[in-house]
Amino acid sequence: MINFEEELKKFHPSLEVEDAEEAIYNQDMTDMADLMVKVVKESKTTAEE
Repeated sequence: MINFEEELKKFHPSLEVEDAEEAIYNQDMTDMADLMVKVVKESKTTAEE
């Protein structure tokens, strides 16, 4: 049986849209486009040497 009092203690309100947006954008996450730019820059510097 569900103990509602215990479940309410575990509850954390969700972030507001602005707060969630800020939290998402402040994370330093590398995506495939970032990786491709890095590989191209490294290959250019290697080719120039």
